[in-house]
Amino acid sequence: MVQMKIEMPEGPLAALHQDPTGFVNELRLVAAVKWYEMQRLSQGRAAEVAGVSRAEFIKALGLYGVSPFQSSADEIIAEALRE
Repeated sequence: MVQMKIEMPEGPLAALHQDPTGFVNELRLVAAVKWYEMQRLSQGRAAEVAGVSRAEFIKALGLYGVSPFQSSADEIIAEALRE
């Protein structure tokens, strides 16, 4: 595992009512959700980034209002019609 160090002003931690560990965990999750939403990571890889199971990641997607499907409804329908 790669270990990284970032410096963060105390203000954002206080504004978010987070301790450093909670902030890091939330930061990893939010980054993973966004990268998944941008279709840069699969659910499995995004869950790895977030440090959670795939099921927990899918649940987090719902909390952040991100669809667990990377295909649009139209794409899903078109694919179903082809079969």
